[in-house]
Order: sequence, then structure tokens, then C-alpha cells
Amino acid sequence: MATAPKLHLFDVDGTLIRGSAAAVEISRQLGVTAQIEELEHEFITAGLPAADFAVRAREIWADLTLAHVTAAFEQAPWLDGIRDVWADIRARGDYCAVISLGPSFFVERLLDWGVHAAHASVWPAVPFTEPVEPSGILSPAAKVHTASRLCGELGLRLEDCVAYGDSMSDAELFRVVPSAVAVNADHHVADIATHSYSGGDLRDAYALVRG
Repeated sequence: MATAPKLHLFDVDGTLIRGSAAAVEISRQLGVTAQIEELEHEFITAGLPAADFAVRAREIWADLTLAHVTAAFEQAPWLDGIRDVWADIRARGDYCAVISLGPSFFVERLLDWGVHAAHASVWPAVPFTEPVEPSGILSPAAKVHTASRLCGELGLRLEDCVAYGDSMSDAELFRVVPSAVAVNADHHVADIATHSYSGGDLRDAYALVRG
């Protein structure tokens, strides 16, 4: 009996982007890093809802342009080997997707790097003329729902998935898949992962589950 394809699910902030996040890189371009770091602290330590984070970030980023987004994306500290990993996954007949709480206008640029699907919080187009719609902002729990929906579209199950993540927002997904790689991770996922990787090359993290 043929083995079912695998679906590899990648977090972005802190995972594919080492030691940083889309919001931080965008804020750096605008010179508002301190403000976004305060929001990040509230999100991590005080339970600030993801939707509230986005609404407040939208205010901080009022002057955001596409040039800022492009610079933030190109200058972010991405792990090495991302395109190579996704190309290998495709060559094997498997699937890969990113699921991120970050803004869609940033995360969806990864489609050009060869990922099958990119799911992120839905933000208005840049430059902003519309407010953030809170219902479009993903929560950590939404990562599991999104993964389940992707599986349904591909004829797979969560049992066919491999997750890659680094922090608290990935913990729920790690608990429902059989294989999970903690990438430069904190204790929230390092303690429940099946594999752990610390370093700057996604090819080495992928090698832990490549088979």
C-alpha cells in the first residue's frame, strides 16, 4: 500500500525568520521598533489577543508603503536553504505550506519561493485605506483549523503532517501532529517536539524528518 504524501507546515516568525518576525522587520523599516516590541511583549506575557495586536499595529504602521514591505521582506534574517527544502518536498511528491499569524501582505510573498500555500492573517492592502478586520486575524488555535482544512483539500490527515515552529503560537499544532521540529525554539515547543534544531539552515532541520 502506497504511503500517503506528507504535508510540511512551517511557521514564519522566529522559525523561517531567525530571531525576528515580520512585524519587527516591518517596524524597523518605519523606525517604530520600540512600539512594536511593546506590543509583542503584551502578546507573549499578558495574553494580548492576536486581533487586538493587529488593530494596534495597523495604527503604528499608518505610513506603511509597498517599498517598506519589500525592504522588510528582503532584509529579514531568513534561514538559509528555504527554497531548497521546498523544492525537495515538491520533488518527493509531498506538500509544503506556511501558516503564520503575521500579515498576509508579507507572508504571501513566500509563494514566489516555491511553497504550495501561504496562510496568514488577512490585512488590508498596502498602503492602508481600510481598517484591519479582526475576524481575519489568525490565532494560535487557528493554525490547527487551517492545517485541518489544508489536509481536507489535499486528501490527507493531520497524521500525515510535519510541523516546524519555535514558540507558544505553535504549541497547539505540535500537539496534534505526529512529527514536529522545534526550530531555534523556546520551551513552549521544545519540550513537546519530536525533533529539535538550533542553527541557521532549514536544510539541516528538514534533514531530521526527511527520511
